[in-house]
Amino acid sequence: MTIRLFAPRMIFSILGLFLFLQGTFSQNYTTVKTAPPKALAAFENAQQYLQQGDPARALRALDQALGVDSNFIEARLIWAETHFDAGHWTEAEHGFEAVMRLNPSFHPSVPFNLALAEWRQDKFGEAHTHIDNFLKSGVKDAALMYKAQRLAENSLFAMEAVKNPVPFEPRSVGSGINSTSDEYLPSLTADGNTMIFTRRDDYDENFYSSTLQPDGSWGKAEFLEGVNTTQNEGAQTISADGSWLVFTACNRRNDGSQGSCDLYWSQQKNDAWTKSTPFSNAINSTDWDAQPSISPDGKTLFFSSTRPGGQGGKDLWFTSRLPGGKWTVPENLGPGINTRGEEQTPFLHPDGQTLYFTSDGLPGMGENDLYFVRKNEDGSWGVPQNLGYPVNTKVSEGTLMVSLDGKTAYFAAIRPGSNGSIDIYAFDLPAHARPQPVTYAKAKVTDASTGNAIIANVEFTDLKTGQSFVSARTKADGTFLVCLPAGKDYALNVSKEKYLFHSENFNLVKTASFDKPFLLDIPLQPITGSDEATATAPLPSKPVVLRNVFFETASAALLPVSTNELNRLVALLNDAPTLRIQVNGHTDDQGDDNSNQMLSENRAKAVYDFLVQNGIDAKRLRFKGFGENKPVDTNSTPEGRARNRRTEFMVW
Repeated sequence: MTIRLFAPRMIFSILGLFLFLQGTFSQNYTTVKTAPPKALAAFENAQQYLQQGDPARALRALDQALGVDSNFIEARLIWAETHFDAGHWTEAEHGFEAVMRLNPSFHPSVPFNLALAEWRQDKFGEAHTHIDNFLKSGVKDAALMYKAQRLAENSLFAMEAVKNPVPFEPRSVGSGINSTSDEYLPSLTADGNTMIFTRRDDYDENFYSSTLQPDGSWGKAEFLEGVNTTQNEGAQTISADGSWLVFTACNRRNDGSQGSCDLYWSQQKNDAWTKSTPFSNAINSTDWDAQPSISPDGKTLFFSSTRPGGQGGKDLWFTSRLPGGKWTVPENLGPGINTRGEEQTPFLHPDGQTLYFTSDGLPGMGENDLYFVRKNEDGSWGVPQNLGYPVNTKVSEGTLMVSLDGKTAYFAAIRPGSNGSIDIYAFDLPAHARPQPVTYAKAKVTDASTGNAIIANVEFTDLKTGQSFVSARTKADGTFLVCLPAGKDYALNVSKEKYLFHSENFNLVKTASFDKPFLLDIPLQPITGSDEATATAPLPSKPVVLRNVFFETASAALLPVSTNELNRLVALLNDAPTLRIQVNGHTDDQGDDNSNQMLSENRAKAVYDFLVQNGIDAKRLRFKGFGENKPVDTNSTPEGRARNRRTEFMVW
């Protein structure tokens, strides 16, 4: 919309019009005070036609006025404004340029409107020049100056962006998902096997689920029973393992919601979704709260809100889940990300470091653009970056969701050849906008004696810091899925009361690869059998490898990172006071037999000594070294030798 010097609904008197002029400019043009009578009469007719909502007749009348007097500056200006309002960008540009040739300082609206007309034609350099003139004109209206500053920033950005386009070849996700209805707001489980999305049915919005097929296509979408209602549901996020859905619902009553739009959640139990429940007023407010995104560890929830305390309209906020299950008071992401404009649709990638969102307040292509921002090592956020052109265009872009491998992005749009008004598409994400490498660990925990699935405790620990990365429980079917971003050395401990624990190590300090996830079957060995009424004596056990016990090279000196796992072994022995174990040491085949035998014994004894020093009765313990005599893998590769160098324990 132009800044109008003359409103079409108001007929100005000659004297009133004159008040808009910038003093007595050196008159090589005429005004409503000096124009010939025939030109002035046609000009007044044009204003009447505009008041009546007839711009075509108004333009003909203005052409008559300018035919009599081509230097009639007010007629020239209204001619340009009328063409602009009709979307005739070239004519509007020429009209505003003509006004500036007659008097470049006639009114500050002219360079502003000229810049807008040029922007509409992708003449970004010219638009920047003229909007810069407007910014220097001394206009005091703060809101208007903000809009002008945004246009200046966007013009500079667009000039460079269109010169350096990023690869962008969107492709439909297929007829399994896209239909003649609108489909939008896709979300994926971490393994990429399930997509949850919103479809606009005949009367309301509902969630649907589609499963990735062996041939790479998406299967026929199914209605998400248990969550969908006769009211609208939308703007959802799914947890990494697909067991927790958080979404937006508006204007619901008598269910604990706070009013307006609120965040709701549902969990999958026994292959069914529980009844949706709104978050409490610790998170939801009486203002608009929507568009959630769950962090990969399930500890942080991002969302967009209009609540007080933000930087502008809709801002991005986050809340963290405390160990007891309560959530912290939501915090604003701050002015580095939020602007006077609107920030929406946050999506935190499973790397836990890269946040995607839309904004109309950061430099971009004009409307809502897609951006990403990375978290710094100190936990602060960096500077948002635009995804680039033509991913972003001069129209508003919507939600972006990125696959775990960081290579594929999903979005919804109206494009040629779509099945409905809005379909879901995928494209290869430009390299500069890709998140950090991520893989995942997916496992099923069972009872080693029966093969039945069991619910167990799962904890991933950052070995460098000793801090818990993820603490959770398996689902009812014994499964869990946890995303593991690159850059850390993770210890996994799976435990259950009256069972021996299981440990794994995932050293991803250098890299992680989605193409090589950790797929595990974890049988936990019961200490006293599955039925305590009939089994009271410890069962014979297979060796349990202590995969997070480490020693200095060619030494029996325990490294400090081993403490976490050894403390778990101490806790196990304290919880099962009749349990007796033997600690075994093993080496690879590098070096001579005698040295390897001695090293394995010394390492086993180091663990034995740790247990004794931490209160375990030595009568319950013994240790033994096996040298290189019991390999579990080949000694011809570094990976195989690493597996052979191990410390373990077994029940005796």
